[in-house]
Amino acid sequence: MASTGKKQTPKRSARTPRRGAARAAAAGDAARTAAGGAISGAQIVAVGALNLVKGTIVSAVAGARDVGAALADVAVSAVRGTIKAAEEIGADLGTVARDALRGTVSAAAEIGGDLAAVARSAARGAVKAAGEVGGDVAMVARRAVEGSAAAARDVGVDVSKVARSAAVGAIEAADRIDVTTSRAVRATLARSVEGVRTLAPAARKGTAGRPRRRRRSGPGR
Repeated sequence: MASTGKKQTPKRSARTPRRGAARAAAAGDAARTAAGGAISGAQIVAVGALNLVKGTIVSAVAGARDVGAALADVAVSAVRGTIKAAEEIGADLGTVARDALRGTVSAAAEIGGDLAAVARSAARGAVKAAGEVGGDVAMVARRAVEGSAAAARDVGVDVSKVARSAAVGAIEAADRIDVTTSRAVRATLARSVEGVRTLAPAARKGTAGRPRRRRRSGPGR
């Protein structure tokens, strides 16, 4: 009988990616936990939500192998933690949401991440957290978009792109809360973000921001 049935080396090599993925996942969980746990009401009062969120994200993502994935996860955790901490101390959730998103986008610019993608994830997290603590979700959504736009202006990138991406994230989160909240958020953002009405259907399907496929012209066209 041939002894070629033994495939020990391929099996060992196949396990290596899984182990690497497990380590990466564990590192991501630790970073998210650290980011969320690092936020407190006292810190918000002491240094402000903007600086607190920015510093937390930059510190948590430092050294990450996959900066893009780590940045999105940590940003959501930091923003959600900030909204919840702000509610506990009776702070204005709208102001905190604006500053938190501003800090998030600024951190992404410093790290070198995708600002529009981070704004979308962070705005989604802010709206979800506002719903969980019983805050004014529509107001938090509007302030989150405003914070994203302000940060985009600060770092000199496409303000419209970042703001619209944040609006999509806010709508996605609102759609998951209930119909009334979804309508309120959509109405608020339609008034405050130019063209956001055209994003609403795409956001519901999770396709906003994706490039449209061009139709191939037929023979003779």
